[in-house]
Amino acid sequence: MAVRFSGYEVSDLCLGKPALRSLSVTDTVADALSALKRTGDSYVSIWNCHHSLSKNHQRQEEPQNEDEEEHNCRCIGKVCMVDIICFLCKPHNLSSPAVALQSPISILIPDNSGIVRHIEPNASLLEAIDALYEGVQNLVIPIQNQSSSKKRVVESLDSMFCNKNRTFCWLTQEDVIRYLLNSIGVFSPTPASSINTLGVIDTQNLLVVNYDDPASSALELLAVSLIRQSSVAIVDPQGKFVGEISPFMLNSCDEAIVPAFATLSAGDLMAYIDCSGPPEDLVQLVKERLEEKNLGAALELLGDETGLSSWSSFSSTSSDEEFCSGKNWKLGGYSARVVRRSEAIVCYPWSSLVAVMIQALSHRVSYVWVVEEDGTLTGIVTFESMLKIFREHLKS
Repeated sequence: MAVRFSGYEVSDLCLGKPALRSLSVTDTVADALSALKRTGDSYVSIWNCHHSLSKNHQRQEEPQNEDEEEHNCRCIGKVCMVDIICFLCKPHNLSSPAVALQSPISILIPDNSGIVRHIEPNASLLEAIDALYEGVQNLVIPIQNQSSSKKRVVESLDSMFCNKNRTFCWLTQEDVIRYLLNSIGVFSPTPASSINTLGVIDTQNLLVVNYDDPASSALELLAVSLIRQSSVAIVDPQGKFVGEISPFMLNSCDEAIVPAFATLSAGDLMAYIDCSGPPEDLVQLVKERLEEKNLGAALELLGDETGLSSWSSFSSTSSDEEFCSGKNWKLGGYSARVVRRSEAIVCYPWSSLVAVMIQALSHRVSYVWVVEEDGTLTGIVTFESMLKIFREHLKS
């Protein structure tokens, strides 16, 4: 089995992958926010290039050769809307969001985070799985540019700004899990076994807040969930699972959600960002509480007078069905980023591994919550725990 898969290279998974959209480490948080809103992508890659271009795209001194160019230019991390939301929700940034947005983008990237790693296109699938299992979230892979021209192309967001004849894509846990699902028969009968039997349910590291807790209490947990590629559960006083505050869902929002995080409970926030848009009474409540806390500057984040600017275009042009099926209400078109309801995806301890894989992939999330028949939250299954099973088989 391992012999069969050892012949696969990561380049096999790169077919059809779009080139990375990228920013320089010298850009600002506002630049990242603008990029995410303009492109509709979930993440933008951040690059550190010693010979990178200035913000007005004027060329500085070029490296002596391509090897030096490759060495000097590295992807050091990625930024998503959740990073920006958590950053703006900090008390000192709430009092002056305009100033906070001018902070360097590097402030959003933890030192030695290790969530991205460069890997060569001829690396084996097993190497990719090993890296992802070690905690890497994105494998950065060079793609040979088919153009024969060696002319340097000055780039902004739509292509790499520092390579003459190479562009890059990246692979995620989702890409690998989807690839393995296409060959699921090779691993039979394991995928038909229950997740409880396979021991892939994580019951110890759940990120949970109560329904009536302040939404702001979930911010630190959200930061952890980004690293674990999971989510924050919301439970009632009896421990019954009632919903989630999901990074995947928040990536479909923008900075206008920040005032709601600062003023609402976790349960109210869940209603605020449901796919039908924020109720007017909650919008008004957010404004009143901001004024009570002397956070008038944060009102600027709310956008227009009718509420959140994020929902204004949706409410006037899109139906609920369109919205929940992936219509990008910010951009007026369809995006690779799926927008969905706040209802979370759940399974049961007796669900099969392959069924849970299909659930997660079909909803474009990297985890599925595990509940008992009565709705009590008991655990979570993530792509990482799924990869562990396949990795053990491939290594055996």
